[in-house]
Amino acid sequence: MDNLPSPALELTPPEISAWRQGSDGPGRDTPDYVQSFDSGRPGPSVVVSALVHGNELCGAIALDRLLRSGLRPEAGRLSLAFVNVAAFERFSPAAPHAARFLDEDFNRLWAPAILDGPRQSQELARARRLRPLFDAADLLLDIHSMSTTTEPLILAGPSDKGLDLAVALGRPATIVRDAGHASGPRLRDYGDFVDPRSPRNALLVECGQHFAAASAEVACDVTLRFLATVGSISARTAAARGNLQTRAPQAPRVIEVTDCVTAASDRFAFVQPFRGLDVMPRAGSLIAVDDGRRIVTPYDDCALVMPVERPRAGATAVRLGRRCT
Repeated sequence: MDNLPSPALELTPPEISAWRQGSDGPGRDTPDYVQSFDSGRPGPSVVVSALVHGNELCGAIALDRLLRSGLRPEAGRLSLAFVNVAAFERFSPAAPHAARFLDEDFNRLWAPAILDGPRQSQELARARRLRPLFDAADLLLDIHSMSTTTEPLILAGPSDKGLDLAVALGRPATIVRDAGHASGPRLRDYGDFVDPRSPRNALLVECGQHFAAASAEVACDVTLRFLATVGSISARTAAARGNLQTRAPQAPRVIEVTDCVTAASDRFAFVQPFRGLDVMPRAGSLIAVDDGRRIVTPYDDCALVMPVERPRAGATAVRLGRRCT
């Protein structure tokens, strides 16, 4: 992906070496770049993860800012995890997309058959090291950003419990229900997080374009909101720790993904530079060509969710959805 146009780089990668040594109290084998704190009071075990992709800076900025402010949980346990640090350490403003991962996408590995299988990669080694952290989590917030200019949105997964938590969060107002990617399951879809019978729950929040200054502010805002929503901290603490957006929440806009378009070749190309959540009013509208194969919309008023510029073969190029509310 290093041949994408160079975007305006409005964010500075944070210096996170201070958080290398895992912090979780004596006698615990905490992975590096995971800071964990126990309140000593009953409450949920919450994990907030950033840098699942090494070029998505906003989550790292949010976690670094909150750690430097001395944030601690008021109930239960809280873990703040910088995930694919090895990829992040290769980030360069000259090729900002190249640091997404080293060997393979960390966010396509979250199935037991993959984690327990024979395959080896730097991302898999890190996923296996972090797996106990996510196995023990009651609630997960996974912070991401997007390659194209798109308003912030929540990926709530396919189950009602994810939608309910996204609505309770209140912002971002756009909520996408989807089942993930053909190339492998995301962290937010790991195990009980996606099981409708389990109380364990997870949200993935896309905070905006990778390198836009606004994405870091959204990441900070949504992290504090999430922690207050699930009871890790109080609403008063959340308000005191950050400049929360105080406008009344908008009514949620829920989009149900019906189709996931996977690039069959490296010659996949959109017919025009779409923005995320563009709506195509007519069924049969041509949106892309993939090695000669025409990709058209399947129904009227079809929303283009998170189009990816120049996706690699086998990767998701765009998701197609219809508005539910």
